[in-house]
Amino acid sequence: MSTLLARIVVPVASEQDAIETARALDAHDADIGHVTVVYVVEKAGGAADKASVEQREEAAEEAFDAFEGVLSSGDVDRRIVYDTDVVDAVLDVADEERATAVVFTPREGGRFIRLFTGDIALRLVTEADLPVVTLPRHEDE
Repeated sequence: MSTLLARIVVPVASEQDAIETARALDAHDADIGHVTVVYVVEKAGGAADKASVEQREEAAEEAFDAFEGVLSSGDVDRRIVYDTDVVDAVLDVADEERATAVVFTPREGGRFIRLFTGDIALRLVTEADLPVVTLPRHEDE
């Protein structure tokens, strides 16, 4: 087993994102060990949330089910995390799980979307104190 993929944290943002990420992992025929799939419920930090907690937890479970339905190997755990900062939440889970890497597929979006959202992918890569693996999207299936 690859040491890099022995204990990975995989953030997912939606059911479709979970499918694409699991496909990308499978496409590399990697020997994957323990996987912690993370869905971050981003809290508004004092403002009203856009969706109810129940709606977001349901979306998380759909994403988890989709991920596990596609991934052909690895031991998978599910984590729903509530935080005002997605990157901090993902990196906290990686630390708690003693992850060997954070693995994700970049989300679609133009420059304006990345500017508006604070470019989560860039922050993950630059703020992590462990390897961050960015997988290419495999949308041909």
